[in-house]
Amino acid sequence: MHVEATYHNNSCEFTVWAPNHKSVQLTLENAKRTIPLKKIEKGYWTSTVEGVKPSETYRYQLDSQTPKPDPASHFQPNGVFGPSMVVDHEAFNWTDTDWRGLELKDLIFYELHVGTFTPEGTFKAMLERIKELADFGINSIELMPVSQFSGQRGWGYDGVFPFAVHNSYGTPENLKMLVNECHRQGLAVFVDTVYNHIGPEGNCLNDYAPYFVSSRMTTWGPTLNLDEALSGGVRNYFLENTLHWFRDYHLDGLRLDSILWMHDSSPRHFLQELNQTVQAHAEETSRRLYMIAETGFNEPQVLTPAEQGGWGFNGQWLDDFQHSLFSQLTGESKSYYRNFTELEHFTATLTDSYVYVGKDQAFRRPRPKESYRWIPAWQLVVFCQNHDQVGNRLLGDRLTTLAGLEAAKVAAGLVLLSPYVPLLFMGEEYGETAPFMFFSNYSGKELADAIREGRRKEFAEFNWQGEVPDPQSIESFNKSKIDWQRRYTDEGKKIAAYYKALIQLRKKVPTFQATEKRNLKSIQNQQGKVLFIEKSRGESKAALLANLGKEKQRFEFQTGESYVKVLDSTDALWGGKGADLPAKFEPSGVMPGSCLAVYLEAEVSA
Repeated sequence: MHVEATYHNNSCEFTVWAPNHKSVQLTLENAKRTIPLKKIEKGYWTSTVEGVKPSETYRYQLDSQTPKPDPASHFQPNGVFGPSMVVDHEAFNWTDTDWRGLELKDLIFYELHVGTFTPEGTFKAMLERIKELADFGINSIELMPVSQFSGQRGWGYDGVFPFAVHNSYGTPENLKMLVNECHRQGLAVFVDTVYNHIGPEGNCLNDYAPYFVSSRMTTWGPTLNLDEALSGGVRNYFLENTLHWFRDYHLDGLRLDSILWMHDSSPRHFLQELNQTVQAHAEETSRRLYMIAETGFNEPQVLTPAEQGGWGFNGQWLDDFQHSLFSQLTGESKSYYRNFTELEHFTATLTDSYVYVGKDQAFRRPRPKESYRWIPAWQLVVFCQNHDQVGNRLLGDRLTTLAGLEAAKVAAGLVLLSPYVPLLFMGEEYGETAPFMFFSNYSGKELADAIREGRRKEFAEFNWQGEVPDPQSIESFNKSKIDWQRRYTDEGKKIAAYYKALIQLRKKVPTFQATEKRNLKSIQNQQGKVLFIEKSRGESKAALLANLGKEKQRFEFQTGESYVKVLDSTDALWGGKGADLPAKFEPSGVMPGSCLAVYLEAEVSA
């Protein structure tokens, strides 16, 4: 059942779920009208009002309480404490009617934060950059959360109006313009959504109904009520929210944040129901729609098809890949990196995906006879940098700052030419050095102080030295904006050309596309960090030679193939000091530090 205000032909059907209230009144602020809503089945209240304009603002009065915004508001023009606004979703002139989406296996993700992606920090400003991303080879952008949160700046994972577009980024029409242009340029659009909790400031959901279970807490507050009394309305609210993004904004996919915090003891887990609902909508609209999970831990049920009892997600972020690769490049060994300090941990991700399985205390290595090779490579998204792995550091340092540009280039090659679906973080493709910090803009002093203290405690385990930047300071936000002019410097152009060359290799050489992991083998030298990766697809083969350490090292790898080098990360063409490795692969030699070389069979390289 729809749970929001639905506008059509000069009238609007207002619907809200408030099962425990005796009366609900609608207040139209511009028209200065008050209309009582009628209670129908399952605790929903509704009324169709004629003569309503799309710009009308409104609130609901529950019993005799102070009027509040619509929990399913589609726009909050004045922020989380202001009135909701009626939105006419039928008015936008979509031109993407022939767009059916892209295959998940073919995607190259580009994650970005709207507020720091351009100087203006808006959807409209992003329009000027879409063609450039498309020409570069990116075919899918992933927006960090865009739902309404408190304040003018923030990461968005503390949203309190899941249906509403954040007002500082622009209007609903602005987001539609962005999606429409992306589809015109051949880019899919994904958005991060947060269903494991609701933000603390401006959250009015519990005023309407029992949306939360106070006896079960997450890191961010009480869990959602997915399995207790009146949970049906809560489940329906989030099912409708998901369909809203696909229906009204033509999105291609959602990435769900930290799904394992969503406790549900029902016979049919909410996440299984959610994915089946999306799949039904995809079939009904003849579009490719995807649901990507972020777990923090590896649980096979996430990707197990629903018909086999799993949750049926289309894909999952593979943190093990990032942790093991990042640890090798930077030497990090604190907190969760302590479990990924060996090169064999990274090689395990290439063939077995999961280095560890389970959650919390069950976090463990797979048993000898336990294999997850049944998970197709195209269902796993990999990266070396993203908003979490950069922003959740003391100073928001990028890999270029921590390990150097050459190491970042090695990481890029291993991500983009991996058997998985690659993801880049905004700015890395031209060597951006600006940090990406955590920032917020809460109005309550107590909450702001709690955020500051929480950041200090979070970093204590890493033993990082220095003062924690104030997340409430606008300076933390402004420092996190990427510098597009850096892309056009001599160095920026060379790095961008390197990334573009890697993307072209992935797209044009079948061996480097999302392939079966069983067709990949990797060998590491006995001492040091040199890795030889050989891949095959049908009769064709390719190889990568990578030194993840900073010092040059000797290597010896035997292969029966005759390979020709087609790319060397240290080449002056890409801003390096000059390639030392010979043009033809030799089974033994000396590998420069922080270097990656790509080899193809002689006839293919031609």
